[in-house]
Amino acid sequence: MLLLLTHADYILLALREGTGYADGQWNLPSGKLEHGEHAITAIVRETREEIGVCLDPSEPLMVTTVHHRNSGGLARIGLAFAVAFDPILHGEPVNAEPHKCAQIEWFPADLLPSNTYPYTAACVRAFRDRAPFALSGWS
Repeated sequence: MLLLLTHADYILLALREGTGYADGQWNLPSGKLEHGEHAITAIVRETREEIGVCLDPSEPLMVTTVHHRNSGGLARIGLAFAVAFDPILHGEPVNAEPHKCAQIEWFPADLLPSNTYPYTAACVRAFRDRAPFALSGWS
């Protein structure tokens, strides 16, 4: 599950650090399903755990699915959900996992940092292009 938290034409990204995977790269708030959890429950939980933002389960809108293969050949399918950020409704985002994240920051959706993780970049591109499905890391 990946979250595209949008504010005007900006997307919130987190800089990975201390995880041993994709450290030093910007990514979307994201995570995996826990046992017995459905996709909406997972994105609401991951959002709260990673950036301290409280979403109502009715808010996340699935905007794209990305089939990504990393440089090691491992593949995953990600469901990307979008939520328009409202500071009054959601509270201000914070780095709620400093042991996994160096910082969070808003970036223009059309000008992501060069060190954005390819999976995240593919999700943002698909969202901006209104593509319901995208491939990333496949030749």
